[in-house]
Amino acid sequence: MSGKRLALLASVCVFPVSALLTAMPQAYAQGAGAHHRHTSGQAAAHARTPGSNIIQSIEVSGNQRIDTATVLSYMVSQPGDSFNQDDLDRSLKTLYATGLFSDVTLHRNGNTLKVNLVENPIVNRIVFEGNHDIKDEDLRKAISLRARAVFSPQTIAADRQKILDQYASKSRFGATVTPQIIRLSHNRVDVIFKIDEATLTLINKISFVGNHDFSEARLAQVVSSKETAWYRFFSSSDEYNPERIKYDAELLRRFYLHNGYVDFRIINATGELSPDRRRFFVTFTLSEGPRYRIGKMDIRSSLRHVTPDQLKPYIELFPHQWYDGTAIQHNANDMQERLQAQGHPFAMVRSEIARNPEKRLVDLLFDVTEGPHVYVDRIDINGNTITQDKVIRRTLPMAEGDPYTPFDRKYSKLELQDLGFFSTVSIDQTQGSAPDRVNVAANVVEKPTGEFSLGGGYSTDVGILGNAALKQHNLLGSGVDAGISGTVAYYEKQVDLSVSDPYFLNRNLVAGIDIYGIQNNYQTYQSYKEGRYGATLRMGYAYNRFLSQSWSYSLVDRDVGNLYSQADVAYYGQEYVPSIYVQQEAGWTLLSQLSTTLTYDRRDNRMAPHKGYIITVGGDFAGLGGNEKYVRGKIDGSYYVPLDSLTGNHDWTIQLKGGAGMMADWSSSGNRNIIDNFYLGGQNLRGFLQGGAGPRSGHTYVNGVLTPAQGQEDLIGGRFIYTGSAQINFPLPAGPDLGISGRYFVDAGSLAGVRVKNLYTNPRTDGANYTPISGDTLTPRVSTGFGISWKSPFGLVNIDAAVPIIKSRNDRLYPIRFGFGQQF
Repeated sequence: MSGKRLALLASVCVFPVSALLTAMPQAYAQGAGAHHRHTSGQAAAHARTPGSNIIQSIEVSGNQRIDTATVLSYMVSQPGDSFNQDDLDRSLKTLYATGLFSDVTLHRNGNTLKVNLVENPIVNRIVFEGNHDIKDEDLRKAISLRARAVFSPQTIAADRQKILDQYASKSRFGATVTPQIIRLSHNRVDVIFKIDEATLTLINKISFVGNHDFSEARLAQVVSSKETAWYRFFSSSDEYNPERIKYDAELLRRFYLHNGYVDFRIINATGELSPDRRRFFVTFTLSEGPRYRIGKMDIRSSLRHVTPDQLKPYIELFPHQWYDGTAIQHNANDMQERLQAQGHPFAMVRSEIARNPEKRLVDLLFDVTEGPHVYVDRIDINGNTITQDKVIRRTLPMAEGDPYTPFDRKYSKLELQDLGFFSTVSIDQTQGSAPDRVNVAANVVEKPTGEFSLGGGYSTDVGILGNAALKQHNLLGSGVDAGISGTVAYYEKQVDLSVSDPYFLNRNLVAGIDIYGIQNNYQTYQSYKEGRYGATLRMGYAYNRFLSQSWSYSLVDRDVGNLYSQADVAYYGQEYVPSIYVQQEAGWTLLSQLSTTLTYDRRDNRMAPHKGYIITVGGDFAGLGGNEKYVRGKIDGSYYVPLDSLTGNHDWTIQLKGGAGMMADWSSSGNRNIIDNFYLGGQNLRGFLQGGAGPRSGHTYVNGVLTPAQGQEDLIGGRFIYTGSAQINFPLPAGPDLGISGRYFVDAGSLAGVRVKNLYTNPRTDGANYTPISGDTLTPRVSTGFGISWKSPFGLVNIDAAVPIIKSRNDRLYPIRFGFGQQF
């Protein structure tokens, strides 16, 4: 006997509750029958005596816990009433309905009504056996029975079904639950739910009926439910869930509307369980209807000073393209946002369609109207037990007295979610003090914002790495982000203390400071090590939702050292000597730099963009003290083109990127250190070593004669850089279930313009300092290749394999780049 049943009395009796469920109706029938026979017989006997059919008293027996007054309060028949058969029946049923009694009998003794009761036992404890997938505490929350409550067979039966429902929600439809009771002394019972969880009930087959224009394989890609397969061990998409089937029906509707099927309908979506309760067969019955193109497009405007002609440039669709319900809704939303930004806060844009089934055209009308004028009366913040009210209020896009639109509600929720402080966020509204006023309530549920993380991984650039971090993203509820982190890698060591205030001085300013120390060991492909120790002050602000600017000031002490000497390394029998341009870097220098970046971001998602673009323009000015005196400018842009309309799949995207940068020295007294130059290769030009494309220099001694190096030059960077990349991201077979996606890319770029303290390129005049320079050309380098990304349970894995198509002589190549990391 298990430990859960210790200390039970020897007289304990164990039997299934099903026996109680069977016995209770029989007891009820017997009790009721006895009542009917007894009362009806005596009623006939006494009916002949005048006044003898009145209940003079009621005697209650068998009740131990429940007092007599309570029992009488449940009864219809009371002293002074007649022995009415209907009232007696109702009294009997009412007593049973309380759930307090397992047996009730009523009989007449003269003018006394005797009520004999058998009380239901009290629950001593509730035990779950056999459950592993669902914890005890979660099952206790699901059932209504509680310890020290009155036991009743009806409650047990209902709770058994609730437990089965819990397992059904976890796709365990074959689970069985057997309630048992153990009788104890003093009319108490232990209730035991013996559970057999069974195996997961998986989807064996997904079928589509009525589809003609799209194959089953194509529609199977649309729905989130998947047929079971060996490689879905990390996914739950093959587990049957009724709510997911409803969601899949909505996905199918959106897919067909997106592709022009205006009349599409889901006739039925069903899931059938196999007789062995181990497999489900899901069937979607569809009615596709004809496919429509867009016909005429018009605009109707009732806004003052806004004509349809002024709005026509905002139409992003074109005639005779396939009807796309998603694109039409997005176009209406964009038009509405633009009008609201132009001083029409209550502008509303609705799309209306008119079908022409004969021509299979849909005429489109954008109806622009003035919506109801509604203003914010009061804003209430609820549920913030840690985060200060002002942190939430400053995040909301409106304040008391501002106009209130549906977009305000939408963006309020998104902005609060983006804070990362809350597990759930909802924005509710109620009637305010006047018909045109609303009260807005921001309801939040706090979540832990502290983080202690340990991690490890590998990357091509720094080798095997480990990191640790202690962070608090909402320090004392103020919204301040603070933390300390450290990384130890084979080729790099770093420690960073960071503090950021997203609302500095209670204004739209992001301010922060970083204090850091970095040691890089470049000696796998360079002949020196570099250390950086300093601090950076940061400040940024947003002009609007799309345009922002940041400023920073850095004061950094740099050290270049551990240079290879002439005898340190033998390279194919030759003694390698570091470039003179590296040797003149040795020692400490101080960098004092002011930087700014202007960013215009119209991407749909900053973490995983699918459409839109981003442009950044930045500049650095060094020379407010320190040893460096230069200016450096950089512009970068990315453009994302969704291929949904061509592929019918959201996972296909074209990504176009480009950038250019240039730096110049504004004083001859500056050091012109090569560690400040631009470098090309690695991340910005795959297929090449990090910094491996562009100017390089070096020499060796062969038999005591100075000779230009072959393949071992130092990488010295350059003044001018340009890069470009075209990449197509695509799904792989079984990729969505395994978290794998693929990409094909073509990278191009070049780096030129030698920037060093002194040039030593003349062998006749420079003597021993003579160091040749190669690769200083703007001729583009081009590479192409494939890559995959895997969102594995152990972290994000990125692998890129690239082959150079165009390269310069002695460029340093690196065909495969690999990166992996995880925090836990």
